[in-house]
Amino acid sequence: MLVLSRQKDETIMIGDEIQITVVDIRGDKVRIGISAPTRVPVHRKEVYDAIKRENQAAAGMNPDDLTKPKDNVKPEVAPHKKK
Repeated sequence: MLVLSRQKDETIMIGDEIQITVVDIRGDKVRIGISAPTRVPVHRKEVYDAIKRENQAAAGMNPDDLTKPKDNVKPEVAPHKKK
């Protein structure tokens, strides 16, 4: 892990396209701004972890569970149209 010291309004570059700027420092909190291309997802770690868990759970689902009607669900019947 690279550890850098930055002051307010100073920026860190990741590659040529991602900028991380220290926006504000108040007590023990640091506010950062991130500028990245829209194709690069940017999430807080806890949100990233939740997305990853949901994706893993979805990947582990049995595809038959998605296509079989449940026993307690009655199929809808389309209303009959008069000609």
